[in-house]
Amino acid sequence: QPQLWESGGGLVQPGESLRISCINSGLPLEWYAIGWFRQAPGKEREGVACIRSGGATFYKGSLKGRFAISRDNAKNEVYLQMNDLHPDDSGIYYCAADRSPTHSASECLSFVDGANFGSWGQGTQVTVSS
Repeated sequence: QPQLWESGGGLVQPGESLRISCINSGLPLEWYAIGWFRQAPGKEREGVACIRSGGATFYKGSLKGRFAISRDNAKNEVYLQMNDLHPDDSGIYYCAADRSPTHSASECLSFVDGANFGSWGQGTQVTVSS
């Protein structure tokens, strides 16, 4: 199992950018599809983006174009670049590993609700406010 934790959150102003990282200290990250999720106060957790072990990416529809997920297997890290941030992007951002078999067609299919994801990190707070 991967052991994941997140870093890079913080307070930014609307319109600014932020990159958060998902760092792994367990089994090689390249074996797993990795998803980013967020949860705002009083709201359910939602999938933000997912990257398959082979590199294909998926996004929550409304975020495509502003957010970009990428991975560096050599560093055992996955990143979420967030641009033109809005106040409603605020929340705790989590990364997690898909339990689907490596390179399978099922990778990332459940990233909308994270149903098939495990090894959740502790989260990093992103606050967008002026």
